[in-house]
Amino acid sequence: MLSRIAESLFWIGRYVERAEGTARILDVQTQLILEDPTVDEALTCAGVLAVMGIPAEPGELVDVREMLRRLVYDASCDTSIAACLIAARESARRARETLSTSLWEVINTTYREIPLGTFAANPRLFSWVRDRAALINGTADSTMMRDEPWRFLVLGRSIERADMTARLVASAAVASGDAWTTTLRACGGHEAFLRTHAGVVTDQGAAEFLLRGSLFPRSVVAALNRAEQELAYLEALGGHVGVRGEAERLLGKIRADLEYRTPEDLLNNLPLEMELLQRSCVAGTNAITGRYFAGAEARHWRGGGMAEGDQ
Repeated sequence: MLSRIAESLFWIGRYVERAEGTARILDVQTQLILEDPTVDEALTCAGVLAVMGIPAEPGELVDVREMLRRLVYDASCDTSIAACLIAARESARRARETLSTSLWEVINTTYREIPLGTFAANPRLFSWVRDRAALINGTADSTMMRDEPWRFLVLGRSIERADMTARLVASAAVASGDAWTTTLRACGGHEAFLRTHAGVVTDQGAAEFLLRGSLFPRSVVAALNRAEQELAYLEALGGHVGVRGEAERLLGKIRADLEYRTPEDLLNNLPLEMELLQRSCVAGTNAITGRYFAGAEARHWRGGGMAEGDQ
């Protein structure tokens, strides 16, 4: 399999997951700002931009409108939802011969909403982004063979999911109001959390569920487990059965660190811990790039966010 094709599939998974994760974070934060009059709008918006790697200028007052412009509509900012959906379609075009027709049509149809203007005019934009991401992922899972192309797509999706759940946890930790309940709902895990924790939502319980809930597919540990499984499969294809590559070792170390630390130690400074986790995901991506995408064009989140070269 050509490295440029493998890299394109890896980044389709990441771009689609990044668009969905950004929509989930913004859904949570805009609900909190609109529903709770005690929430400081400028402080909350600046916090969200910082969590997404686009810090506001010193002294700059950012309102909801400006936050949405930068993180949703600005196609020149590579971490915005519009830019991610455009980039996913471009990656799909480069890997067109490995995609099923139905998967290409779903990605292309999603992309076409942006230049047509219906994307910006959609009053239920966050729900639309989540629905399109679910449709793209579901179509890939139901129409692609479980060989290398699908494995690279799921690998990218899993690493990005771990990264974006860490950002969700970080944004909830710095928000005021009932941020944890809203975050659980945005992740689709509220009902699952209530069943697991006998109906009582606490900050510590919600954070642990989103970080270490091994049976909840959107938790950081579950996403890292899935990424490790895909890496083990890809290593086995190369004849390295039982041998752990650098990327697998890095992701395994992050997962073990989350699973075996005491709750007090882990939750003591969540924003800093989540930033360290995101940097570990960057290091894992760099290792994957060096191992599988040698010779392909290096990619990173430009125009904000954490560049893949950052350590």
